[in-house]
Amino acid sequence: MDAKKEIDKLRTELDRHNRLYYAGEPEISDYDFDQKLRRLQELEAAHPELFDPNSPTQRVGGEKIESFKSVVHDPPMLSIENAYSVEELHEWDERVKRGLGIDQVEYEAELKIDGVSIDLLYENGHLARAATRGDGVRGDDVTPNVRTVRALPLRLETRVKRLEVRGEIYISKKDFEKLNEQLEDAGEEALANPRNAAAGSLRQKDPKLAAQRRLSAFIYHLVGADDLRVESQSAAYELLTKVGLPLNPQRGVFRDIAAVERFIEKWHERRHELPFEIDGIVVKVNRREEQLELGATSKAPRWAIAYKYPPEAAQTVVRKINLYVGRTGVVTPVAEFDPVHIGGTTVVNASLHNFDELARKDARIGDTIVVEKGGDIIPKVVEVLKEKRPRGAREVKPPVSCPVCGQPLHRFEGEVAVRCINQGCPAIVRQSITHFGSRKAMDIEGLGDQTVVAMLEAGLIADYASIYQLTADQIAALERKGEKSAEKLIDNIEKSKGNELSRLIYALGIRFVGERVAKVLAERFHSIDSLMDASPEELLDTPEIGPKLAESITFYFSVPANRARIEKMKKLGLRPKYVPLATGNRLAGKTVVVTGTLQQFSRDEIHKLIEREGGKAAGSVSSKTSYVVAGEAAGSKLAKARELGVPVLSEQEFVDMLGG
Repeated sequence: MDAKKEIDKLRTELDRHNRLYYAGEPEISDYDFDQKLRRLQELEAAHPELFDPNSPTQRVGGEKIESFKSVVHDPPMLSIENAYSVEELHEWDERVKRGLGIDQVEYEAELKIDGVSIDLLYENGHLARAATRGDGVRGDDVTPNVRTVRALPLRLETRVKRLEVRGEIYISKKDFEKLNEQLEDAGEEALANPRNAAAGSLRQKDPKLAAQRRLSAFIYHLVGADDLRVESQSAAYELLTKVGLPLNPQRGVFRDIAAVERFIEKWHERRHELPFEIDGIVVKVNRREEQLELGATSKAPRWAIAYKYPPEAAQTVVRKINLYVGRTGVVTPVAEFDPVHIGGTTVVNASLHNFDELARKDARIGDTIVVEKGGDIIPKVVEVLKEKRPRGAREVKPPVSCPVCGQPLHRFEGEVAVRCINQGCPAIVRQSITHFGSRKAMDIEGLGDQTVVAMLEAGLIADYASIYQLTADQIAALERKGEKSAEKLIDNIEKSKGNELSRLIYALGIRFVGERVAKVLAERFHSIDSLMDASPEELLDTPEIGPKLAESITFYFSVPANRARIEKMKKLGLRPKYVPLATGNRLAGKTVVVTGTLQQFSRDEIHKLIEREGGKAAGSVSSKTSYVVAGEAAGSKLAKARELGVPVLSEQEFVDMLGG
């Protein structure tokens, strides 16, 4: 078989197996899928003249977008009229019946996803163009970004030469929360809602960044498919399902508006169960001939309406604005208010995120505020009712020193967050001590969260350095502790004094320094003293260390209290040893992610094996991952590997690859 025929065959097979995978009906194993994908990658690399932007190998994002081209929508992408009450919905139903001159109309209804509208054009089964709604007449061509949306097929199983559809790009609640956590940890402003997250992702100039946002999609309208005519909205959906496009799973056909109303009530009660955000129900006249007869105004079709659920919100009064210091030292203003019941729970606090946001909202102690549940999960202050502001309402200014330890706060360049960088701050101490003794850090068995809390309350420890001053008698005197458990804990503390240098570096809790970076730093500097005295230039000259990391490490060791703790531990017998990271080269240059339960290795053991062979043991799957080793009950990491086309190995296949 020549290269072109084999490439075409593999692309067709992989597209089909990808659709079956998302439908929950896989026909081949992950390993077989990966072998086909790897073969396709090899062939495409050898034959660049056969490049196809819609190949299964191109899901991780292509070249950067210099500028967004304008796309004219024909027909225009009209808005949908809204109904904010059952009365308004029934009024629309009456207008529809009058317009058609009949007494009863069949409707199609579905969940209204809170996302961003998109227009997709497929030519000869291939995704040719994706455009935002824009002003309804003109939108932006965002095809490179939409190609990264895994739920959307890049090639369809159809003989239709030209198929145009419209749908909604969205981000799930879970992925939205993860995204905001990442943004806040990086000192960037959190996004207001999933809709903003989806819209911003489609406007990224770098498709690789869009790919990281884990966008999804549902199709809700067939614009045209050659000269095919469909009799109804539901028939159109049957056609779209057959060609492999994703549709809203919660939809139905209803004999009248009363049946639609029951559907609306059902999902009003159950919408919190959904993995994505909705703000209502879209109702459409089902039969196409009736849609055409009703037509449209200049702004909206007469045959569709969006019933909008009222926002779950309540007014309350701010009693305090507390300053919360998190584990990474970020100081966050949090509004404390009179209890209100929203979305089935009682709410008394809501984060104001950062001091820029606090100033923008101009929230003060004593103000009446409107609180909603963002994503039906996270309480948020959406409005300050300044007309109700009482005399003496107190403004809270950004602090210059930590509200807990009094040390100066720092704001890193380009960040909105202000941070306490004193690791001795009591607000940080509890979590930092627990982290210090955790399995992947100093591995002090018995030094769990409850034990740490008990020691802090008894005044036995003040920071992680004072762990090494503990005696068995002190520990045995604690509630629920005996002589045996106390002696065992002291033995484990003593044993940790000779741990690998990389464990100590990770245990210190330096911002941005995870397990992998700690090993890189140990490999470069060989001792804690050399690392403490390293210049920014030396750090930047270290593999995998960029400007942000170098700044964070330099700042950590510039704090006298942090250096003093390390010196104290050394005097108490801490002697971390440097252990070379790699002794073999069978995984040189490779990144390996392990997921699921293994039979032959613990997680730490297989990570050490990977590193001894020159590889990098990573915690998350990306396009740069070389292999995923999947044990039993592998979950989301395995799914992501499949999405990105990363080769998946069983535990035994991995062992065999390394020569047994």
